[in-house]
Amino acid sequence: MSDQVRVRVWDLVVRTTHWLIALSIVVLSVTGFEIGHPVLAVPGQARDHFVMGTVRVIHSYAAIVFTLAVLSRMVWMFIGKGHARWREFVPVDRERRRGLLPTLAFYLFMRPRPALSVGHNPLAGATYVVVFALYLVMIATGLGMYAVDAHPSPVSWATSLLALFGGAMGARWIHHVTMWLLLGFVVHHVYSAILTSVVERNGTMESIFTGNKWVSRDLAQHDEAAR
Repeated sequence: MSDQVRVRVWDLVVRTTHWLIALSIVVLSVTGFEIGHPVLAVPGQARDHFVMGTVRVIHSYAAIVFTLAVLSRMVWMFIGKGHARWREFVPVDRERRRGLLPTLAFYLFMRPRPALSVGHNPLAGATYVVVFALYLVMIATGLGMYAVDAHPSPVSWATSLLALFGGAMGARWIHHVTMWLLLGFVVHHVYSAILTSVVERNGTMESIFTGNKWVSRDLAQHDEAAR
């Protein structure tokens, strides 16, 4: 442990947007299931309880949080510093491209240790490009469907987005499928974070709370020089 140093990896914006996105995905998934396949039932007239209306309101507010968090994180990729920047996601550097296959081999149990990295490993960073694209699909389809139900409203213009997805029914189907893709990513994300944290013993899991990792002094110096 003496050769390891503490490195500040995730700033406050990265950590805050991460948890806002994660928590809003949970709320959106639960309320989305209820909207698509209602299971809540109360006695008496529906107008006396407004159950579905309440669920839809919660879904809408969670969608606002999700949208603002995603857009804030995307903006921070360009104005933030260090490991928050877009170069952590798009493998433009030769060294990060060379780390893609070794990292994949680690996840497939074909290699005992992953390629060394301080922030996102090369494969994880590239995967997040796809994940953020899915986020944008969810935002666009959700906004389009909301605009239809809330017409007229300040976001009535968003109904034009539905044409990109084959109309309201197509948008609803894509919205649903994308949700399952994101839930699948969540499972893999948690698994890979735990796996990497156990193998590298560098505080990967704790870092999303504290912002810090423990890495070798040589790796920290190399990382600092690269940035």
